Amino acid sequence: MPIVDALITWVHLISASIWVGGSLFIGVVLAPLLKTMSESVEERLEIMIRVGRKFNRIAIPSLGILIITGLYNSQYILSKPETLFSTNYGIILTIKIMLVIALIVTFAIHVRMIRFDIEKKIETKEMSQESIQKLRSKIISLGRIIVFISIAILLMAAMLDAGI
Repeated sequence: MPIVDALITWVHLISASIWVGGSLFIGVVLAPLLKTMSESVEERLEIMIRVGRKFNRIAIPSLGILIITGLYNSQYILSKPETLFSTNYGIILTIKIMLVIALIVTFAIHVRMIRFDIEKKIETKEMSQESIQKLRSKIISLGRIIVFISIAILLMAAMLDAGI
């Protein structure tokens, strides 16, 4: 039914906007802004963790919706596995699926690094300055990778939509 397909694509696009837009905002706007607001690495990291936790309340459901609607949108080609490697559409879809898997793994590692016990150690000053700096660097690097993969997934989606 065309209206159902249009609504599912719309929900897919809204979820992608939340996921990618929020990730870009945190990395490109919030993180640099925090540097101007506080000299304390601990304070900046605490704020980033809190913002990340708040963002994840909508980001994780958005990612789940993206996966479900993406599978729905791809059901025709996924029902014919031989086309995944014999057509341009199938190859691009396969690349997109691999990027989504890489995104999920990277995001899971990113979230796992910022466990509640680590957050408490930062707040109670139980972590050394060196440990905090290393954690911050890893979090920033993983965040950049997540944004890069997300943008690559959007490129694959645009290519699929264009029929390349």
